[in-house]
Amino acid sequence: MKRSAPEFLPLSALNALEYCPRRFYYEFVQGDMLENEFVLAGTLIHEHIDEPGLHHTQAGDIRINRLYLQSEHLHLSGFADLVEEEDGRMIPVEYKHGKEGKWLNDHMQLCAQALCLEERLPGHPSLPYGSIFYFGSRKRVQVPFTPELRARTRARIDVAMDLATSDAVPPPLEGKIAARCRDCSLRALCLPEEVLHLNKSGRKKYAHAVPD
Repeated sequence: MKRSAPEFLPLSALNALEYCPRRFYYEFVQGDMLENEFVLAGTLIHEHIDEPGLHHTQAGDIRINRLYLQSEHLHLSGFADLVEEEDGRMIPVEYKHGKEGKWLNDHMQLCAQALCLEERLPGHPSLPYGSIFYFGSRKRVQVPFTPELRARTRARIDVAMDLATSDAVPPPLEGKIAARCRDCSLRALCLPEEVLHLNKSGRKKYAHAVPD
């Protein structure tokens, strides 16, 4: 029996899904959240971001802190850390506590914010890019919203909806991408190495038990 599909997916859940489907399942579907030093650092950073609301720069441009976003079409909801006005366009900006990684999970979360903004601004040109500020390197990275990134983001929304209605926990990451497990806050719950070892041992035992 499948679970009921959620009305809305959190924007942050797409970040978790792209990083690791198993993490997404534990956090969003089962509601299991654990904290480590990286999660706590990120929480503290967001607590110190400017007060929510609309502000104006000295140049007269608009800055909106902690803007709530929702897409009826994509079934997404959540907050943009900051939305800035640049040349008459609203540009989403996301804050991350660490350094820029090798994966697209942060890019995908930012792109999903842009898709929500575009739905709120019908008739306006598509947003060309957004930005991510990494506190770990004090670096602001511009993220182009390419057709490829948009397509991948939309595809992952469909995957997230499918997983959200499933009763099967995705398997742990394997191969090179298993390096992501090292700093994951859910490692103590997920037990990726132990689960993989047990699965492989079970497959070997079953193979020996099957007659030729």
